[in-house]
Formats: sequence, structure tokens, C-alpha cells
Amino acid sequence: MDWFHGAVLGLVQGLTEFLPVSSSAHLRVFSALAGWDDPGAAFTAVTQLGTESAVLIYFRRDIGAIIKAWTLSLFKAEWRSDRNAKLGWYVIVGTLPIGIIGKLFQDTIETTLRDLRLIGTTLIVFGLILAVADRSRAVRNARPISSLTFPHALIYGAAQSLALIPGVSRSGGTISAGLFLGYSREAAARYSFLLAIPAVLASGALELFKIGEGPAPAWGPTVLATLIAFAVGYAAIAWFLKYISNNSFMPFVIYRVLLGVTIIGLVTAGVLAPDAGAVH
Repeated sequence: MDWFHGAVLGLVQGLTEFLPVSSSAHLRVFSALAGWDDPGAAFTAVTQLGTESAVLIYFRRDIGAIIKAWTLSLFKAEWRSDRNAKLGWYVIVGTLPIGIIGKLFQDTIETTLRDLRLIGTTLIVFGLILAVADRSRAVRNARPISSLTFPHALIYGAAQSLALIPGVSRSGGTISAGLFLGYSREAAARYSFLLAIPAVLASGALELFKIGEGPAPAWGPTVLATLIAFAVGYAAIAWFLKYISNNSFMPFVIYRVLLGVTIIGLVTAGVLAPDAGAVH
């Protein structure tokens, strides 16, 4: 991977990480369409450190309040009923599924699950699931994030673990779960962003050691991609939260379905190699 490839893929990562369209799928698919090598799971995880840094800064007040309340709740009983203290525990609980599944199936995630036929299928299927979730949402009595419960945190976590499959989308999966549970679009998105922090930071830190080794891209282009992903991702968060406060997810659903159909069609026609990411 050269510097230009790194810059372009950093832009793609920043634009798609927080939208329910799957950033990992876009990195894989865009590279295939451009005739570039698959950047790999390590590159994806490391560039997500950039977009997750944007989350840390954008939600810094919320995160600070959660950490403070959660820490105090460990030593002072009166803090254990605090909303932010509970939210801290819910983020920890919701992170467990993806951590366990990611460790057990790491090799499969980094190889088999990056098949373009599977990515095309998951884009379509989980796009339709998002459509059903959005339509089933209780519009008038939507739950705020403050009404989150332990069982709901586990369901969110299980949905997030599906994002290990490129094409599902971390935000798409968790937001769909939140909508099915009756949360508002904005509440579902906000918790989705907070829930991703531990998993993404841990994954990115582990994959850092693979950059520059074997098939993984070199450090220079990866760092550039991560910086660009941070800047673009920060703007994407602000736009996305404002957009969903008054609009549905249907444009994203239509985009996912069209992209999925296109990918499957190109693979079937022999234009794209399903497992190599190269244009024939």
C-alpha cells in the first residue's frame, strides 16, 4: 500500500465508520473495485483507532461523567444508583460478547469472512433488518438512553458482535437492536457509539503489532489513513446525529441493498475475485 492508497482508504473509513453501512465492508470492496490488495483486518482495526478517537473527543463530557460516576460507585454506595454509573457497567457488559467471539473466531474473521459474496449478502440482509427495525420503532414513546437495562445491554452487545462480519456494520447492528427494543434513533446511536469504545480500542491496540509485518500495510500509509479517518469521522458523527433526529434510515437501507446486489453481480460475472480483492 502506498501513501495515496492510505489517504483514500482513510477517507473511506472516516466517512463510513459511524453510518450503518459497514466501514470494514467498504474498505474491502473499495480496494477490490480499485484493483488494490485487500488492506486486511489489521489495517481496518488500526484505522478505527482514528475514528474512535473522534468519538472520545465528541462525547468527552459524557464519557468523563460516566468514568467519574462508575469509579465512585466502586467505593461509595450512594453512587451505585447513578445513571452514569449504571451506563458504565452496561458498556462493560455489552462489550463482553464481541470480546469473547472475536477471540474465539479471530482466524475466521481475518480470512473466510472477508469473502465478497458474504459481504454482499450481509449488506443486503442486515440492511433489510435495519429497515424493519426502523419501521417497528415506537415513535411516540421511544425510550431515552437513561432507561437502558442490564438485559438490553447484553442484547446490544450481542448485536455488536455481529459486526465482526464485514458488511453487517457495528452501528447498523447495534442501532437495529436498539430500535427493536423501542429506543429512539438518537438514543440507539449514542449508546452504539459509546459501546464501541472499549472493543475498538482493544482491537486496534492488538492489531498495531501486525502493521508493517507480513501482508499488513506499512506504518506510514496506515498512520496517514488513521489521521484522515479521525478528522473525517468527527464531522461524520456530528452530521449523523443531527440527520437521524428528524429522518429515517431508509436512504442507508436502499444504499446497502444496491451495493450488496452490485457486489454479488460483479463477483458472479467474474469481474471481482471473491477472495482476493482484485479486479480481473
